[in-house]
Amino acid sequence: MGFGSRMDCCGQFVKYSLFIVNLLIFIGGLVVFCLGVWTIVDQSFMNELLGTNIFSGAVYVLIVTSVCVCILSFVGCMGAAKEVKCLLLTYFIIVFLMFVSILIGGILGYVFREKVSQTMRQEMRASLGQYGSRRAITQAWDQTQERLRCCGVDSWHDWNRYGQIPESCCQEIFGGQRKQCTLFPNISNLYSQGCLNITTVYVRDHAALIGGSAIGVAVIMIFGLIFSCLLFNMIE
Repeated sequence: MGFGSRMDCCGQFVKYSLFIVNLLIFIGGLVVFCLGVWTIVDQSFMNELLGTNIFSGAVYVLIVTSVCVCILSFVGCMGAAKEVKCLLLTYFIIVFLMFVSILIGGILGYVFREKVSQTMRQEMRASLGQYGSRRAITQAWDQTQERLRCCGVDSWHDWNRYGQIPESCCQEIFGGQRKQCTLFPNISNLYSQGCLNITTVYVRDHAALIGGSAIGVAVIMIFGLIFSCLLFNMIE
């Protein structure tokens, strides 16, 4: 165990480089974890309108993987500090598996980002007729329209065929009170924008942020693989 005399300088450089890389991996894993939890909580109100589980599935994969990555970075530091080849080999194998997982999660986030508009349009139009009869759909529409200040899929006219315009389409006035706007004389007080475009941008921004962070961590993990392999070969 330890470095040969001719390898001391190079070995120390690789050793401390592995420390730094693992610190960056830990910070990156923590960032991805926080972004993942924030995304799940922040977009939970519109789950019934998304029409696909790709996004939430990818985020859950990234949350679990990011926790493992944070723990793994500690193993990498211990392996470098103690110069234990067994720990470094274990670190290399697990980092590789985590690298694949987190990269897939990040790519899935971007794939969903490009397909979100089509899937959401179909699901949102199908759910309009279930408003008022299904509690989950009703809450999803009300919270989406209230939080994003929108109405209907493309506009408030989408609600006409169902003979109702939800109160959540009404703009708020002072004191958080809503004006009566579901009758013809007060239509001007409805939110003018449809929810599809606003929700698409909202979800795409979340997907781009967490997907980009995950891919960034995956890139840093490549350096962890390289330095752990070099250090493994240098230890006698």
